[in-house]
Formats: sequence, C-alpha cells, structure tokens
Amino acid sequence: MTTASLPVPPGFAPAPPAAEAVPTAHARARWEIPAYAGALLLTGILYVWNLAASGWANAFYSAAVQAGTQNWVAFFYGSSDAGNSITVDKPPASLWVMELSARVFGLSSWSILLPQALMGVGTAAIILFTVRKRLGAGAALLATGIFALTPVAALMFRFNNPDALLLLLLTASVALTLRAIDGGRLRWLLLAGVAVGFGFLTKQLQAFLVLPVLAGVYFGFAGAPLLKRLWHLLAALGAVIVSAGWWVAIVELVPASARPYIGGSQSNSFLELTFGYNGLGRITGNETGSVGGGNGWGETGLFRLFLNEIGGQISWLIPAALILFTGAMVLIGRAPRRDPRRILLVAFAGWLTVTLVAFSFMAGIFHAYYTVALAAPLAGLLGASAVVVFRHRDRLWTRILLAATAVITAGWAWVLLERSSSWMPWLKVVVAVVSVAGAVLVMLPSRSRALTTSAAAALIVGGLLAPAAYTLQTVGTGHSGSIVTAGPSVQGVMGGRPGGGFGGDGAPGGQGGPGGTQGGMPGGGSVPGGNGTGQNGGFPGQNGGFPGQNGTGQDGGTPPTIPGGFEGGMRGGGAGGLLEASKVDSALRALLEQDASDYTWVAATVGSQSAAGYQLATGDAVMPIGGFNGSDPSPMLEQFQQYVDEGRIHFFIAGGGMGMGGDSDIQSWVEANFTAQTVGGVTVYDLTAATTGR
Repeated sequence: MTTASLPVPPGFAPAPPAAEAVPTAHARARWEIPAYAGALLLTGILYVWNLAASGWANAFYSAAVQAGTQNWVAFFYGSSDAGNSITVDKPPASLWVMELSARVFGLSSWSILLPQALMGVGTAAIILFTVRKRLGAGAALLATGIFALTPVAALMFRFNNPDALLLLLLTASVALTLRAIDGGRLRWLLLAGVAVGFGFLTKQLQAFLVLPVLAGVYFGFAGAPLLKRLWHLLAALGAVIVSAGWWVAIVELVPASARPYIGGSQSNSFLELTFGYNGLGRITGNETGSVGGGNGWGETGLFRLFLNEIGGQISWLIPAALILFTGAMVLIGRAPRRDPRRILLVAFAGWLTVTLVAFSFMAGIFHAYYTVALAAPLAGLLGASAVVVFRHRDRLWTRILLAATAVITAGWAWVLLERSSSWMPWLKVVVAVVSVAGAVLVMLPSRSRALTTSAAAALIVGGLLAPAAYTLQTVGTGHSGSIVTAGPSVQGVMGGRPGGGFGGDGAPGGQGGPGGTQGGMPGGGSVPGGNGTGQNGGFPGQNGGFPGQNGTGQDGGTPPTIPGGFEGGMRGGGAGGLLEASKVDSALRALLEQDASDYTWVAATVGSQSAAGYQLATGDAVMPIGGFNGSDPSPMLEQFQQYVDEGRIHFFIAGGGMGMGGDSDIQSWVEANFTAQTVGGVTVYDLTAATTGR
C-alpha cells in the first residue's frame, strides 16, 4: 500500500512526492478557519482564566508600569519610580506595552497582565499560520496545541516579565524571514530585523540568539542570487541596528544628570548593562552587581534543562522533537533545496538548538522561567516533524520511530511526574497506558480511517497529557515575586514553587530561587549563621526576605548576624526583601500618604522589590536605593543627603534588598541623624526632622 492511498484524519494527508514540493500555500478546507479560530480562542481562554489571581505578579515591573502612567519621562526610560531615580534593569519595550494599556484602562492587575496573555495568543497565531502554509492544517493545529499547553508558556504569558514580548517578537522574526525566503522580497527581511531590534529593547542580547539562525536560513534557502542574498542580510542587519539603537543612542547621549540612573549597571551606562550584567556576564558568570552566579544558578551542562524543577517547565517533549526531526529530515531526503518543509524544520531546529545550548552552558544568572524562549521553536519543530513522519507511516521504520518516540516521551513524563510524586500520582500511569496504546496502534498497518485516527489521537493525548496537567495547575495558581515556576511543587531540587523559597522542598509560601538542597544562599550553604540549612529553608519565604529576627522564611533558620524584622527585612525590620514586594499595613500606608504631594519621593528604601510594595500601596513614588539587588551605586550618599536637604524625600524605611552597595552608608547616616519609629512592624525614619547635626 502506498502512502497516497492511506486513509488519514483531516490535515494529516500524505505529502506530495519530493519532486513536487514547492513553496506554495496548501489549499484551504472549509473546516480550517473555524478550527483555527477555535484553537486561538481556547488559547486565549486558557491564558486569561484566573488571571487576576497573581495580583501585581512581579511587583518590580508593576511599580515601573505605575511610574510610567504618571510620568512620561519614566515611561520613556523605564524608571522604577515616577521621581526617575533609577530604571529597571532591562530596556523598557515590554513596559511600554503594559503602560499604554494601564493609561487607557487604568492601573490594575488586569490592565498589566492582559496584554501579556494577548501576546501569547499572538505568538500561537504566528506559529499556526507559519506551519500551516508549509505543512497544512494538521501540523499547524498540532503545533499550536503544543505551544499553548507548554507549562512555562502558560506561566509567562500570564506574568509581567519581559519574556512574553521577547518570544512574540522572535517568533515574528522567524515567520517574517520565512516569508522573505518564499517571496524573495527584501521588505519582509527588513521587518524581521526590526522585530529582532525591538527584541533587544525588550531583553537585550538574548534577542540576538536568533540572528545566526535567521541569517543562515536565509542565506541557505533564499532564491535570490548569492550577492543579492548577502546584500539583503546586510540591509536586515542595518534594520536591527536602527530599530534597537535609536533608544540606546538617546540614553547614552543624554547627560546622566538629565535622566534616571541605569539600573543594573555599576557606571550608569546602558552599554555596560548590555555587555555586562545582561550580556556576556550571563554567559561567563562575571556579573558585577549580581547576587550570585556559577553553581548558585544550577549546574551547567548539556542536560541542565532536564534537571530539577527546570525539566517540568519545558523538557517534556524535547526528546520527541529531536527524534522526529531526525526522522523527518531523512524522509525529506533529496527534495529540492527550497523544499518548504525542510526550510521550516531547519529554522525551528536551529532556533531551538542555539537557545538550548546557550541556556545549558550559561554560568551567570539563570532562572527556570527563561526556558519559555524554547516554547515556540519546540512547538513548531515537533508539530511539523510529527506530521511529516506520520504521513509516511506506510514504511515500517517510521512506524517503529513513532512508537519508540511515544514510549520514550511517556518514560520521560514518568520521571518528571515522579519529582512531584504526591501530586496526581495516578497521572503517570494514565500517560503510560495511553502512550503504549498509541505505540501499538501506530505499529499496525493503517487500513481504515478509524484505526489511523485512533493512533493519531492516542499519540497526541499520550504526549500532551502530562504537560497539559502541569499547565492547568499553573493556570489555577497565582504567581508573584521575581522568580516563578510552572507546575506543582518539586522536592529536593533547585528553587521550588512560586512562593517556595530557596530551599529544596520549595513548599508554597515564598518565592523559589537558586540554592537547592545545599542551602538557602546562591551557591549552597545556609544564610550566614542560624539554622537555615536550605533543605526546608527559605530565602526569601512568604514570611521572610532574608530570614530575619522575626521573619524566619519557609521553615528557615534565624541568622544572628542579620537583624531582621517583620516579614524578614535585611536590616532594622523592613518588610519585604530581594525577591518579594514589601507588605504594607494601613497604618504605614497612612503615614506615607501624609502630604505626599509635597515630596518627589514619599519614602526611600533599599531594593526595588521593597520599594515596589510601598509604591503600589500608596500610588506615590518610592526611591529604590541600590536598584533591584540593592547593589547599584544609586544614589551615592552625597546625592542622597542633597535630596534630604532639599526636602524631596519624606521617610526612610529600613530593611529590604540585599544591602550590597553604598546603601549601607546611607542607612548608617540615616540611623545616626534621625529618630526611628516603628509603624506597622516596620522601622521608619522621618527625614524632615533631624535629631543631630549633620
């Protein structure tokens, strides 16, 4: 029986012979448009459902959105506060989208997070129509479903970190490059360059990981003559530089005194931020101003993304994608150079591989949620590869390959589900049974539509059931803080659940992060002194920033060398910490709101997350001394003293942040010159009433 004679489900019809494969659109069946609309609608419902449960999500960025709705200078630079003391540690493109939404609809959790969810739908739509044009409806719908049900995608397209916009832009850049290859029009390649450029304005050098893939695919598969292809690539590079560089040029040319400090840098330079903290430092681990690095962010190596909690974010289907991609490339074989299937597969495989290798070996700051960058290329590659192989299942070796892939995928799902063994323990058994059934059915020569449909359904359900369950758990859970993870709690591994803490058990309560079973601090070991060993220890927990005198974290210890206070501040009893926003009670909020309009900043405190909680609670600017980590030299003591002399800051709130930079001088000066009072469990100093000479 030939491939062409096999009865198959709609959208999974056999491909034409290789000699007939040309980059032309597939004929559209009448059912396709409703199916596409339904797939995107379901993706939208999934990503919007229970959206407000996350509240302000990452308060660090929500506070910056608030600032951008109050002040256009803060909007342009991406300032943390409307007083424009310091920017966030990323370029502002993702903030611009959320700030425009908040300016139109008012500041709220919904106005901040809804654009992120819509970006997820947009990314799914780009994947759908890019795959559909080259491999038909079946592959397109499968790829869209894989993307929507990737746990880390459901997490980050419901959160306000810049990763959502970055993935949307990079997916668009790949689709536009493929469009340029199909039509030979330079304008599509230029638009791809613009997408990458704005990706840089979203998350800096990470956007450029896709550049060698785009250049290689266009150079290898475009139909234009060689010299013309080179000219097109140079023009596209110019589009990248212009679309990314205009904002950078303005920031670098404006005098430092006329703009906010560049958060994350140590010399008030965006270029330093680009090539240091957010650039090469992420690869080498040499990140000045960071809170840790190297082993503190998890063991590097080829299998990093399969280990610990990271595996449950993205790795469920990576083995299947790589296996089926290999099979698909063998099947395409000697097809013409510009075979649309090959171009699509190479583009997605190259994007996936470059990103996977970069994440696997980067020694600097790395968090599990970064793996959302793999969601689009993984979905496109697996959806396309699976359909190419399935369409040739008249061959024994392809049926064996499909069956083996199903069993391997189920086995890997079993391993990942065992890491959360107390959560839905029966699920791995169901996955195994369905996958084995699919493997058996696909091994049988297809002689009826019912058999073919049953085999396809069992293979798809078996492969997607476990990540879909993780995704639904993620959608049903609120996430907040700077480091979040998808899915249920994972025992004995790096990080933990959202709200987990730096310790191994990662129980709900605080915020997961690096450290693992070796301890709470990055790189292992407990917080200095005390009994916080990290196995169950928190840094910072829901009730502990650094575990403090009264804020012990998630079952964590109490370091005697770090005086704490209400909910675990760094020094003097401040609420909040490095990764979680401060908690503000009514008495403290009322105090901060007194005569707020008379001051540029109603308060100053160490660290952006601590400041963010106060700022969001009051609606007034709060100066985040030292930026995100508390380690940026902003402001220096002399500048801070000048602000106080000019009456621009009302209160200083002790605690919060890491306390790694010049802020320790500021706090010491405040303690020596102003009277402390405790309000709502937090130590506060009124900077308008000095008690000693200065």
